[in-house]
Amino acid sequence: MSLSAISKQLASREGSPIAVVVGTVTDDERMLEVAPMKIAALKFTKSARARIIKNGGEALTLDQLALRSPKGSNTVLLRGKKNAREAVKHFGTPCSPGTNVKPYVRSKGRKFERARGRR
Repeated sequence: MSLSAISKQLASREGSPIAVVVGTVTDDERMLEVAPMKIAALKFTKSARARIIKNGGEALTLDQLALRSPKGSNTVLLRGKKNAREAVKHFGTPCSPGTNVKPYVRSKGRKFERARGRR
């Protein structure tokens, strides 16, 4: 989950809750200023962690969060977009013309799933 998505979620909350992300927090270079925020996550990219700490925030591990707030009070559990998964690209009928559904294919060579006008 990117820093910009986390900051949008935290902007609508009262106080300064701790954002909890079960995944990786990534940096968003399009975001010029990062507000000071507390984030607990499984992993941080190096640039995301540096930007959070540089602007007065905290980058916590989930173990540190459990010690600080054992009952989970003043925390917000965030998740990424559900439709950003790879499996969503395969939903639908791949054979009908005009659809952008990605077929499940063994390989992408010339001999695999290229017959009958699928070139």
